[in-house]
Amino acid sequence: MAKIKEQEIFVNPYVIQMDKFADSLQHLSKTFLNMEAYKGTLSREEIDEMFEKVTGNVCAGCERRGECLGEKYSVTYQMMYEILCAAEEYGAELNMELKRRLKRQCLFAPRFLRESLEEFENAKQILMWNHRLVQAREGYARQLTSFAKMIQYTTRELDAGIFQDDHLEKRIKAALKKENVKLLSVVFYMTQQGKYEVHLTVKAMKGRVVLAKDVAFLVGKCIGRTMIPRQGERLVIGEEYGTIACMEGAKFQTLQGVARIGKGLEEISGDTFLMKDLPGGRKGVALSDGMGSGEEAFRDSTMVVEMLEELLEAGFPVETAVQMMNTALVTGREEVKFCTLDVCLFDLYQGSCEFVKAGASATFIKRKKEVEKIESTTLPIGVVQNIELDREERNLESGEYVIMVTDGVMDALPEGAQEEKIVEFIRETDIVNPTEFARGILSQVLKSSGGMPMDDMTVLVIGIWGLS
Repeated sequence: MAKIKEQEIFVNPYVIQMDKFADSLQHLSKTFLNMEAYKGTLSREEIDEMFEKVTGNVCAGCERRGECLGEKYSVTYQMMYEILCAAEEYGAELNMELKRRLKRQCLFAPRFLRESLEEFENAKQILMWNHRLVQAREGYARQLTSFAKMIQYTTRELDAGIFQDDHLEKRIKAALKKENVKLLSVVFYMTQQGKYEVHLTVKAMKGRVVLAKDVAFLVGKCIGRTMIPRQGERLVIGEEYGTIACMEGAKFQTLQGVARIGKGLEEISGDTFLMKDLPGGRKGVALSDGMGSGEEAFRDSTMVVEMLEELLEAGFPVETAVQMMNTALVTGREEVKFCTLDVCLFDLYQGSCEFVKAGASATFIKRKKEVEKIESTTLPIGVVQNIELDREERNLESGEYVIMVTDGVMDALPEGAQEEKIVEFIRETDIVNPTEFARGILSQVLKSSGGMPMDDMTVLVIGIWGLS
């Protein structure tokens, strides 16, 4: 059987080039982090500048200007400083004692107060924008660092996984030739999980058309493993050369179902879900609940799910993908807009599932008559820059189910007994079909809550079965 090539003395020049690219991204990230930091208070220089502006506007024509800005300079400065401190703590409504003192000291007290408060508001606005810029830079810096690490990791994984096997290549070429398929080139790749991927550039001969699945079957016979065309590959091989990728068939498959209803029976729900086949024999299922309900919540949760789909499909680790989405939601927004995120990544080779949660409701695993609960204690995405995720991994057996629900489902159940009730619904059902399973849970919850949904409600059920 073919062996992965041993580590050679020289380093692949493409790996060196990608390392340089990654180093540049990390250097840019450090540059962002080393720029001006957030300052939460005004400096002495800024207060001096504010004082100069206020006295320049108010005191220019005052008969007591020389006295107030001369021998009583410190008293006048202290008065404005006290106004700023009071405004910081109480807002524009200053206490009466401070106003009386100002009136005794200044001939233009109302204007002095107004100008001081206006300068203070302008300074606060500058501080706020400074804070947002710093937050944005930090977010971008984290993304650049994550991206750089992913480039390095992926480059080395590909370099280590690609191998040559002249004997196996000749066997495949001969087997394909018997079926009137000409092989131009082949690349062998071994994934981290020890699974084969074979990329062939082939064409059909003598005016024939050959099915891609038949080519994958022949490759599998030569290797001694079950091979199938990678999802999204062309279905047929024609007279023009084309490249197809064959990968090992999974040992498990999933079937999934969904049941959902909008708040107050509205057609638009703020809950959005994703069910997607991913590279490497994985299945991704995600559920997001936008803040509030209706169209605006739907927009936010849909954006999160679509971004997640693209990033996972491109090969980004789920933690990196979630952090990038979190930065997108936090950066540049006037108000907080958050979304819960519940992700299940099924490994269909191993029969395992990784659970990743950000502010999401509990997920449940039904094992015959036992129900396991996986909870989340983290914040939703879009609330803070540095987000923490809850991560768990479980092995699953054929015939077991994963049940995901949004907050609207849990909140519809009696307070204090929410998880107990839904566990009871899950444990007692004998439904096998995932869609009917999901509808049954939602029906039970609605019956328990009086029939009218007070929030958007979504139930996802994913069953896993072994392939013989």
